Amino acid sequence: MARSRLRLVPLALLASLAMLGACGNKSFAPGTAKKDPAAVEKPGGTQTAEADAKDPNAALKNLSQDLLDKLKTTTSDEEATNIEQQVWDSWLVSGSATVDILMKRGLEYQKDDDVEAARDLFDRAIAIKPDYAEVWNRRAVLFFNDGKYDEAIKDLESALTYEPRHFGAWVGIGMIFESIDRPEAALKAYRKALAIDPHLESAKQAEKRLIPLVEGRPL
Repeated sequence: MARSRLRLVPLALLASLAMLGACGNKSFAPGTAKKDPAAVEKPGGTQTAEADAKDPNAALKNLSQDLLDKLKTTTSDEEATNIEQQVWDSWLVSGSATVDILMKRGLEYQKDDDVEAARDLFDRAIAIKPDYAEVWNRRAVLFFNDGKYDEAIKDLESALTYEPRHFGAWVGIGMIFESIDRPEAALKAYRKALAIDPHLESAKQAEKRLIPLVEGRPL
């Protein structure tokens, strides 16, 4: 693959994975997302709400999962964009005040291109809360941009272990495979992302770009 392309991919990954300009500096609290008046209450909804009140981590998890459910079923691109933003916001809340501070500072360092400081803070966040998917995703960006694709893949796989529907992690894996000239694996990863978020523009464009290479052009 041409060097010029490899220089461009990290910028795209920052846009798709990190979303620094869009959500990195936003605050987010459970319950700020607008409720869908047409939503049907799940069985045991009262019990679930009571359990969430006792366990903030469970509340955060339930919120992101509800948003991901809506993301898969909405037919409106505009609504999907709004839901995507809310999902990214929810993923930036770990359930640990200490980890949230480390993440906030790490993202600031990353935005300022202080990779060493950002990596140190993400490492510390992982040590405190290794089951927090988003910190693995953010550290993967650092590895990717440093050309450490094996480490980036491992971090993205860890993110997916803790959040299997992390569409950003799937896009990141697709970009890495595309960068190392493995279009078939890249296409599979992008399609995994689209199965979660059918409106995800970066994955749709990647699928369109790779289909002729992997499956050939229609006769």
